[in-house]
Amino acid sequence: MVIGEPQRTFYGNQFGNTFPLFVHFGVPLWVPEVGGAIDPDNEAHDLVMSVFGGMSKGERNRIKIRVRTAMASQAQIEGRYLGGRPPYGYRIAEAGPHPNPAKAADGKRLHRLEPDPVTAPVVVRIFTEYLRGKGLYAIAEGLTRDGILCPSAHDRARNPHRDGHAWSKSAVRAILRNPRYTGHEVWNKQRKDEVLLDIDDVTLGHRTKLTWNTPEKWIWSAQPVHEPLISAETFTRAQATMPSRRSAGGERSPRTTTRAYPLRGRLRCGICRRKMQGNYNNGEPYHRCRYPSEYAKSEALNHPLTVYARQNAILPLLDGWIARVFAPGHLSRTLRAMRDSQRQESAPTPALEAARRVIADSKQRITQYRAALDAGADPTLVAGWITEAQTEQTAARQQLATASRTKQEVPPMTKSATWSRRSATWPTDSKPLTPTARLRSTPTSGLSWSTTQISGL
Repeated sequence: MVIGEPQRTFYGNQFGNTFPLFVHFGVPLWVPEVGGAIDPDNEAHDLVMSVFGGMSKGERNRIKIRVRTAMASQAQIEGRYLGGRPPYGYRIAEAGPHPNPAKAADGKRLHRLEPDPVTAPVVVRIFTEYLRGKGLYAIAEGLTRDGILCPSAHDRARNPHRDGHAWSKSAVRAILRNPRYTGHEVWNKQRKDEVLLDIDDVTLGHRTKLTWNTPEKWIWSAQPVHEPLISAETFTRAQATMPSRRSAGGERSPRTTTRAYPLRGRLRCGICRRKMQGNYNNGEPYHRCRYPSEYAKSEALNHPLTVYARQNAILPLLDGWIARVFAPGHLSRTLRAMRDSQRQESAPTPALEAARRVIADSKQRITQYRAALDAGADPTLVAGWITEAQTEQTAARQQLATASRTKQEVPPMTKSATWSRRSATWPTDSKPLTPTARLRSTPTSGLSWSTTQISGL
């Protein structure tokens, strides 16, 4: 193997960790700087490659410092929008050609934030209600009850992985904590830390973890650079009212447990589609979903307060299924099914985009009609307008809900396994099934479930 630029190939101590593997399998490494193949018994060769690793690490650190310094200056002095998704309540607008001539020649342009006429009033409402004494859950319930789309439902293109049924406490909290609603550009709210994958084996390397910075380290623009939705005083009062972030004063302790959950992160609630959490109850491992504790109640989602699935009732069925589908006689068919299941997400259809536009337009019209009613317009006439807009909005919502259910439907090859406390049955057909367990909750009594559906490819 020929390595043209060793200073860009190995970072830090990577050469020392990987070169023994090349030696073991008899693969020579040819490097121009050492005049040929690296001799594993030559100390000078080891020293040269170690120097190259140090040079690579130093160059990476210098680039990182230069980029971060430039971005901090652009945010603080110029108030430049540095990318990322816009906060709820804003949308991205063009702000002219890029100041760098080379980038401007490539067609790149600057962008800025401007208020979204549909969602900006919602942000103002959240701050107003919170300062009047309403709690996060009460605000979320009010927004959901009034038919206002939550951030993930309003912008489905950027949030296809979220259900968007209702407002959550965390969404309200994130809006209340966002300083960009004051009109200032704020950067460096989070940082990337590199932590060891395994403290007992440092050769495995690092992983990147996002960590919240304390407010003192945030970079604010010197002047407001986009239209504010709230005043700086309103934001300050809201922060003084909210309890302090647990992780703001230091690192958050990792959650550790001595109990084993083989299905951790692999089970989803069949009602809300969220991942279920491991929990011990009466000395036995369960997986539970507590959707209503975080999200407001929604007519579109009738979710019990807590849904449980007993792990010991699932594992025997799952073990038998794995042994069957990966048996020698079924292996080729299973591999083909796994390959065919790797499908790309389909792009949003024009019909769904049109339905979302109808919902946004009807909401805006209803707001205008109510304002006209307050201004003294004919109540009968305005009531007819509002009824018409609400009818259009309901039809569009039904179209979106139908499309969402269709997207989550189980594909044709589906078999079911029914479980209850008294009996368990398993499909006898030999068609391979997917490992994804979709748990349909029908609580009977206590902490039991009546049905577990294993969906096919």
